[in-house]
Amino acid sequence: MSIEISNISKNYGSQKALDNISFSVKRGEIVGFLGPNGAGKSTLMKILTTYINADSGTAAVNGFDVNENAKAVQQSVGYLPEHNPLYLDLYVREYLSFNADVYKVAKSRIEDVIVLTGLSPESHKKIGQLSKGYRQRVGLANALLHNPEVLILDEPTTGLDPNQLIEIRNVIKNVGKDKTVFLSTHIMQEVEAICDRVIIIDQGKIVADKKLDTLIAGKEQVIEVEFDFRVEEEAVAKIPHLKSYVNTHDMIWELTFESDTDMRPAVFDFAHDNGLKTLQLNQKNKNLEAVFREITKK
Repeated sequence: MSIEISNISKNYGSQKALDNISFSVKRGEIVGFLGPNGAGKSTLMKILTTYINADSGTAAVNGFDVNENAKAVQQSVGYLPEHNPLYLDLYVREYLSFNADVYKVAKSRIEDVIVLTGLSPESHKKIGQLSKGYRQRVGLANALLHNPEVLILDEPTTGLDPNQLIEIRNVIKNVGKDKTVFLSTHIMQEVEAICDRVIIIDQGKIVADKKLDTLIAGKEQVIEVEFDFRVEEEAVAKIPHLKSYVNTHDMIWELTFESDTDMRPAVFDFAHDNGLKTLQLNQKNKNLEAVFREITKK
């Protein structure tokens, strides 16, 4: 396993940031770590990167215990914190050269990460002259300098415009081809575009841990249907496996089913049996944002 968390708890005074959580991440996975503000995401990432210690439980990265083998963990992990700390007066290559000395890696690695993160057009500038998107690339390049096996990225796309979001997303997907990526973000579209698996934390507890497609699919499905005549609510209510229904407009209904089976044929049969025609019949898939809100709503 690349990351192993077992019964980790962390308190800040009377506030319980992490409450006895456990999970593991396999080598090569790209995992989205989601949760509301204050749920404990950054706390766990700081524990995994040896910045702080847990109160109880164990955590390991690449087989190295974060408390007993902190140096080995630091060599195994590339970390981009939420507030990307950069020396704004240094040139890009100057900054990366400084950190290459810290990591004791060959200076040739600098050009590798510049190309990998798409920094080449701006690499001659001081960091303070760069846009937010390119500063994030510098932070990501720095995290990749020592060629770590695990990348831990805390809100890597915060404050970026739509074009920058796409650029950083592509960089993460590219570097994630041969590395384990543990990614925290509030932007659900990023998770849907990048991640294989989603872990959701709320009030310090893990409330969901599933493959992305499984989490979104579930058993619930929403079907929007438009009939050619008005239908009585009592009639609609008799459709099998119906969980809820709403007459959204005129002859258009939004039907929610609890079933593993595609319920569109059942809606079509209902229309046929009642002498109706279906003018449109669409299955509306849930997105991650809707699932997230359902799981974390108080």
